This record gives sequence, structure tokens and C-alpha cells, in this order.
Amino acid sequence: MITKRGFLAATIAASFGQVASDPGLAQTYPARAIKIIVPFPAGGASDVMARLLADRLSPALGQTVIVENRPGGAGGSIGAKAVATADPDGYTLLLCPLEVLTQAPLVYKNIDYEPTSFVPIALLMANPGRIRFGSPGFGTTPHLIGEIFRRITGAEVIHVPYRGSAPAINDLLAAQVQMYMDSLTVLLAHIEARNFRPLAVASETASPYLPDVPTTVASGFPTLQTVYRLGLYAPRATPTNIVDALNKSVNDALKSANIHEGLRKLGADTIGGSAQSFAAFMLANAKASAEMVTASGVQPQ
Repeated sequence: MITKRGFLAATIAASFGQVASDPGLAQTYPARAIKIIVPFPAGGASDVMARLLADRLSPALGQTVIVENRPGGAGGSIGAKAVATADPDGYTLLLCPLEVLTQAPLVYKNIDYEPTSFVPIALLMANPGRIRFGSPGFGTTPHLIGEIFRRITGAEVIHVPYRGSAPAINDLLAAQVQMYMDSLTVLLAHIEARNFRPLAVASETASPYLPDVPTTVASGFPTLQTVYRLGLYAPRATPTNIVDALNKSVNDALKSANIHEGLRKLGADTIGGSAQSFAAFMLANAKASAEMVTASGVQPQ
């Protein structure tokens, strides 16, 4: 029997990359402003990365690159759906964590897009982290890691989902929640300012930005590890030559000193690479996401 979770992982391999070239369109691209949609409020990791990237892409492409925050919906689904249904012409892009595409369709019943609704352009950054409780939303990786932690330890914790990182951090600062799980990218500045005390880094190896903070693996929880990754996507059926052009511009931008410095302050590192390697990575991530959802015991809502 093929379940929805298994079907999503299986269809990614069949669908990614099946996009025709359009030489005429590529010759004139880009002819107008490009919009990057971030499906979360301003101030989170996706928003910061999008603005750093837009600043570099605008001069490189010779057109304005606009960042539009479109929060709301299940697991960032409003913004993601807006891109999934946009014209596949390279002018409407999505920047978000991989989980918006690979996990959200597994934990929400009414999401009417799948990972195959998008063309991966580039994997942008990675950041190990996440082990607290609140989370930036139901079905996000911090939520699932928190549920696995609860199951393993028997700790009586209550999940408090927010609509993105920024409102959750505000409540943590105000002591409305006692623990929070999220990417180091959005927490590092508060940790360095001693607003928050990190308990653990959810990874196998210590973070170079928090070398004295123990990892979950070293603390005896080998299944509690994850890496926060952001990607850039276009709607399915975007011509391959436009995807390739965007991929080249993004990879060039990721080499810039200001992006490296901006991400270093957030405890993150650039990745880059080809669109094809990103598509292959998403296939593996979809399988891992399905396993994480199963392990967490979270049921679709």
C-alpha cells in the first residue's frame, strides 16, 4: 500500500527536472522585477536570508528583487501556495525551509500543494540547532523534534505553536513560554546578549558558534538532531534555462562577503550547488521528513 507520505517521497524523483526550455523567454529574462515570497513574518531566518539574497541579486540581474512576507496558513502554506499557483516565468519565487514543502503536506490535511509543485533552484544555507518548546508552527521541524523529545524523555511539556519565529521569540522574551525550539539563526543574537540560555544543539557535532553548548547526541539523545536549511524555489514548469540562470546568480551571490558575514552573525553557513543536486537532496529530505513525522506521533490536522 502506498500512503500519502510514501507517495510524496516517490513522486519527487519522477517530477523534479521535467521542465522544458524556452529560449525566447530566457533571452529576455529578467525583463521586470522579481518577487521572492517568504511565507513567514519579518525577522525570522527565511526573511533575513531573503533580504541578504535580494540585495545581491538585484544588481546581478539588473532588475529589482522584492521580498514579500506572506505569513499565515498551515506551516507557511499561504505563501507557498501563492508561488505554486503563480505563472512559471521566473518572476515569483519562494524562499523557505525545506519543511514547508516536505513536512507540511504530511501534517496538514488541507494543503493542496506537494513538493512536486515546485522547481528547486538552490539550497541556500544550513544551520544546526533547535531544541526547546514553543515552536514556529505546528508541523515544523522544531515541533516534531520537540514531540520526539517528549516521547523519549517522558517530559510533560506542552507544545505552543506560533505563526513564525518572531512572535514566538517575543513571547519567550516576555516569559510567556519557558522553552523554545528553533534555528540558531534566529536565536544566536539573543543568546549572545544573554537573553536566552541554550540547553542543547540538536546535532551530532558541536556548533562552532556555541562550542560549549552540548549536543543532543552527546547528551544521550541520538535521534534528536536536525539541520535547518533554506532553499529557493520556482513554480513547477518554470523553464530550465531560467532555473539555471537563477541558480548561477544565486551561487554567485552566496560567495559574496556580505552574505557570508550576515549569516555568520546568525550562526549559519552558505551551501549553494546545482539545481539538480538540490532536487536530489529534497528527495532524501522528503523520506527523512516522513520518518520524522512518524516518529513524532503527530497526526495530520
